[in-house]
Amino acid sequence: MQSEPRSGRLAAWGNALLAGLVSPDEAALAVVGGDAVHRMEGLPGEAAPVGLTLALGRLRGLGVTGYRVALPAPGHPLGLSGPPEFNVRALQAEEAVVAVGAPYGLVPEVDEAGPEGDVHVEVVWHCLPVREAPPADVPSLGEAERELAEALREATAVLTRLDVAASGPVAEAAVDAYRARAARGPGERLAPGYPPRAARVLELAQRIGLLISVAYENGHGSAVSASEMAARVAALRPVERVARRAQVAAYNAYVEERERGTR
Repeated sequence: MQSEPRSGRLAAWGNALLAGLVSPDEAALAVVGGDAVHRMEGLPGEAAPVGLTLALGRLRGLGVTGYRVALPAPGHPLGLSGPPEFNVRALQAEEAVVAVGAPYGLVPEVDEAGPEGDVHVEVVWHCLPVREAPPADVPSLGEAERELAEALREATAVLTRLDVAASGPVAEAAVDAYRARAARGPGERLAPGYPPRAARVLELAQRIGLLISVAYENGHGSAVSASEMAARVAALRPVERVARRAQVAAYNAYVEERERGTR
């Protein structure tokens, strides 16, 4: 699970733009982040890919009033509403943005080139038709926060029991990267206009996601047999699911509040 999905950045800053809290250029720069360039193709009325600033403006003109995030995984179409063609593309990318107010969805295609430490990243967002229906399995922000508290306890207990706590240079680097993000404060994880609770939930979800990544990728600890390794994956999968649900809830919090009439 990515610590900061590109779909999250696009949804958060796209919502801030729609609310009039940032300029189109500010929103586009924040979405691009450390990548080289983002473009969007398949927009109605555009024969070729266009830059992100123009794309966000065009989507607003097409009736888009908000953006939601989807972070699907095999067997878990989190945040998706169909049709099947869009769901397949989103599942392949493991993320997508679903517009509110107009039947469009956005799936990123990422192209990376260059040596480690100097990777050039270009992203093309594919604009595709979606079904206007409630997204699958998305909790409210309050539900996600309650689930996360229990999930963090479970993740810690599982990692301790399986002896796969963060250790070694790769794991230490991952933890250091998380701490650096945390030091920047909640305002750097979400765009203007989001409630502080959403930033808090997102931070905790990312923390749990980091712990799970360390457990999956950085050494087997005492899980030396195939059965023990399978047990570790089985134990952590429900925790990973909760963390993904919480990320979606955090990024969708702006739309959730607006629909409840609290903003």
